[in-house]
Amino acid sequence: MRRRPLLAVPFLAMSTAAAAETAVDVALVLAVDASGSIGEEEFRLQREGCAEAITHPAVLAAIRGGALGRIALAMVEWGAPGGAATVVGWQAVQDAGSAAALAARFREAPRSAQSWNAIGDAIDHASALLQACPFEATRQVIDVSGDGPDMRGLRRAPLARDEAVAAGITINALAILRGRPGLVESYQAEVIGGPGAFVLTADGRADFSRALRAKLVREIA
Repeated sequence: MRRRPLLAVPFLAMSTAAAAETAVDVALVLAVDASGSIGEEEFRLQREGCAEAITHPAVLAAIRGGALGRIALAMVEWGAPGGAATVVGWQAVQDAGSAAALAARFREAPRSAQSWNAIGDAIDHASALLQACPFEATRQVIDVSGDGPDMRGLRRAPLARDEAVAAGITINALAILRGRPGLVESYQAEVIGGPGAFVLTADGRADFSRALRAKLVREIA
């Protein structure tokens, strides 16, 4: 009769260790605009910006400063109605080595075929990706970046946003300014939601890395 607790101890230890390995401070989906308005050079700058941001010392310091010192990221490209695509699946980042490995995946992933600006569909896709995340996250965040407002899709952005927020997801946005008036206001009204949700701006694609870096530090912290 006394053997059963003893046999359960190794199983409990393994379960605790496995849970620790999959626990992260935040699960974050980078939902980036790949619509037809983005040329190849702009697309390259955007991908490079993601790679540079995740490997920046300020971002790594923010990750190390978390309770668990580890986050999980995935990348989604959006644009076409119903066409949002996961181009880089979930990966944990806890140090410079894992950040560099993820940055390489960001740079090497093929560009998905997109058009238009279906932000609502992007939010729905990112929400489903978070629901299937293999990591146990204290917080779940969708990071939407784009240079235009929600234009068309299977579902409009406010409906998708409200459903995601009801599920405990926070949605922030990075508005890439290209002389388009009212973009920040559009993202504030239709895209962001959840506790502490915010919009940051980038002055064009060349400024994307700096803006994303600042956004990641704020989201991770």
